[in-house]
Amino acid sequence: MKKIIVAIDGYSACGKSTTAKAVARQLAYSYVDSGAMYRATTLFFLQNQINIAEVKQVDNALKAIHIEFVFDEKEQVSHTHLNGLNVEQEIRKMYVSDKVSEVSALPQVRNAMRYNQQKLGSLRGIVMDGRDIGTVVFPDAELKIFMIASMEVRVQRRLLELQQKNEQATAAQIQENLLHRDHLDTHRSENPLRKASDAFELDTSHISFDEQVDFILKLAHQKIYATV
Repeated sequence: MKKIIVAIDGYSACGKSTTAKAVARQLAYSYVDSGAMYRATTLFFLQNQINIAEVKQVDNALKAIHIEFVFDEKEQVSHTHLNGLNVEQEIRKMYVSDKVSEVSALPQVRNAMRYNQQKLGSLRGIVMDGRDIGTVVFPDAELKIFMIASMEVRVQRRLLELQQKNEQATAAQIQENLLHRDHLDTHRSENPLRKASDAFELDTSHISFDEQVDFILKLAHQKIYATV
């Protein structure tokens, strides 16, 4: 049985990461959170006060960044490590969210991340989510999903996520952040967020998590057996 690449793209707070993780577990595939790679890069830039308008600073910073996903046996999930440190919790905080779209819009950053993502997926048997996975990183992916959800649902999901982490933010602040990120993601000059022509659209506004996962798994199995 041949292995495939499942590329999941879409807007922030549509459930891409949690859904992708579940799909990967069911298929016994590797999971890569491309968004976490951009968040880790943003964290490094913030910690080291990198001026994103200075090309040389950005280039030098990228040479100093090493990102990997380390599987936690106890939690049975992979955590994002930046230069040997577990930053899984830190990269999800609002101060990183506020800057990640600006950093990820930089051509040098996208090129560096794309190289690493393609390297991770070279053997296939992978589920990866992000903003340009099906259009740029893996345009030949056997299965492409584009996830959407209403703004109201996205705000509530992000609010709940932050509350569970004891982070304070209002619904208005979250909506402003999501709208800002949507604009940057869809209007950047380098590989903007868009639905691939051969992607299946999945609206997660009014369906359960299990239904989201089942939708993708059904398509994945069709693709897997079609390649045998």
